[in-house]
Amino acid sequence: MKVILLQDVRKQGKKGDVIEVAAGYGQNYLIKNGLAKEATPAALNQLKAKEKANKERELEELEQAKEIKKELDKESTVVEIKAKAGEDGRLFGTVTPKQVAEALQKQFKIKVDRRKMHMKQNLASLGYHNVDISLHSDVPAKIRVHVVEQ
Repeated sequence: MKVILLQDVRKQGKKGDVIEVAAGYGQNYLIKNGLAKEATPAALNQLKAKEKANKERELEELEQAKEIKKELDKESTVVEIKAKAGEDGRLFGTVTPKQVAEALQKQFKIKVDRRKMHMKQNLASLGYHNVDISLHSDVPAKIRVHVVEQ
């Protein structure tokens, strides 16, 4: 019996896989528990259409990431963040990825998820800093952040 997995099933396959299983196992366990559905021609066509839509969406996301990278790579794209600092240039507190993302949105109208910013530590001093951003799995970028005294 052929079934399409609706969820990951241990030792059988991942979600969306079409696998061959024994009829009893397929009917009495996989289908009954909502882990799979029978692989009818209509269900297979639906699966192919879903996979095609996912590929198109992924290509669109990749193109958007490349456009954002072009904007971030411009020399004029420097995010300026104001923070309180002591005499020695150390900040009272730190600048977090959330603050950098909000400043980027406010100053350049570029929306980047804060969880995609890779900072080993929060920024704790005045001056210029480079922040790595993972816009897409294939599109890494860097942004310059200028922390100035308030």
